[in-house]
Amino acid sequence: MSHLHILGIGGTFMAGLATLAREAGHRVTGQDGPLYPPMSQVLADAGIPVHEGYQTLAEADSADTVIIGNALSRGNPAVEATLDRGLEYTSGPAWLARHILRDRWVIAVAGTHGKTTTASLVAWLLDAAGLAPGFLIGGLPGNFEQSARLGRSPFFVIEADEYDTAFFDKRSKFVHFQPRTLVLNNLEYDHADIFPDLSAIERQFEHLIRTVPGTGGVVVNADDPALARVLARGCWSERIRFGEHAEAGHRLQCHGGGWQLDGWRIEPPLPGRHNAMNTAAALLAARHAGVPLDQSIAALAGFRGVRRRMEWRGAANGITVLDDFAHHPTAIAATLDALRAERTSGRLLAVVEPRSNTMKQGVHADRLATALAAADRAFVLADPALAWDVGGVLAPLGGRATTAIDIDGLIEQVAVTASPGDTVVVMSNGAFGGIHERLLKAFETQGAGA
Repeated sequence: MSHLHILGIGGTFMAGLATLAREAGHRVTGQDGPLYPPMSQVLADAGIPVHEGYQTLAEADSADTVIIGNALSRGNPAVEATLDRGLEYTSGPAWLARHILRDRWVIAVAGTHGKTTTASLVAWLLDAAGLAPGFLIGGLPGNFEQSARLGRSPFFVIEADEYDTAFFDKRSKFVHFQPRTLVLNNLEYDHADIFPDLSAIERQFEHLIRTVPGTGGVVVNADDPALARVLARGCWSERIRFGEHAEAGHRLQCHGGGWQLDGWRIEPPLPGRHNAMNTAAALLAARHAGVPLDQSIAALAGFRGVRRRMEWRGAANGITVLDDFAHHPTAIAATLDALRAERTSGRLLAVVEPRSNTMKQGVHADRLATALAAADRAFVLADPALAWDVGGVLAPLGGRATTAIDIDGLIEQVAVTASPGDTVVVMSNGAFGGIHERLLKAFETQGAGA
């Protein structure tokens, strides 16, 4: 087997790819900036050495192939060294497609929101049915000890995002995966750093659909207008349409606080309408792979969730801290609405870091106040580097919104506001400076001093 050296190994996709390559028998090394959990722990547990920094190209003398992550661009010293020395290099998606996905029944989960949860659900439903699938998921599913594994069957579940492949391949990652079962959860504008508008993203999804064979299936949210436009441009596979409206082939309905799919009562393992949609998509994808619907419905009760998706991080002084990956206004609103619906007492406090490239640019800034409407109080990090006025955007919330220019200030504001019985949900697509543990410590100190 060959020696692979991975530049940008700390990302969720690349860390998963690294563990797959290691499991397949390759020698794997990596290089990145400072890493943070959970992927730092994933790589450590796999015994994969990681060199910090890009000032030189580590392992250059022994690597057979350099795999370059999409976060790296021309001008990066390690990238320049790879090119100058004439080393063999490729992208993560291309290597994965050639060495792992070939001859597999690929189940790809794509869409703006819900990919990690839905992909984790599909993997669990297949595993519960005894199919032992392989998978690569951009998070840590609670039912498995890792974010990626080769599996022992033809089935391979992959979280398929639309971000670009590499500096030398600007197609979306997912066009490499060639799924036999494709899940399309939803589609709206995101990734403003690489896509000028929603139409550009729709074009990438159009390319993705063209890669599904005629004998394959596309599980699609029939309620989503952007996906309807994409499918109208051509689909040569079975359309498995689900949604809440009558035109959906598989009706998802809410009755008396519970959910039904095609008349079957289902209990989504996570709260909220968005998770009911994720669950319906996962059930139909598993059915397309051969798992009977009733068998998958029974297996839902065993799903243990995903790290950073409404994850309980602890409680101190009667205050609960949750962690969620929501960073787009739609996802923020969905998380808060789901938590609000479950609350019987105490307040709901939202703590948000506008960290994604899209949010940093302020593309969805005008939607943030509305997204936070379900929270009793909102605390938003107003990094001075942001290209927009956070305080001005949150003005419609009045005294319910608080900002701070750094994490220390934000923690101080949350700590003096939170009371026993409250729930604090932290939302960011990054580590947020370890704010979860720091908040718990502040609440603990608050309680000790009471």
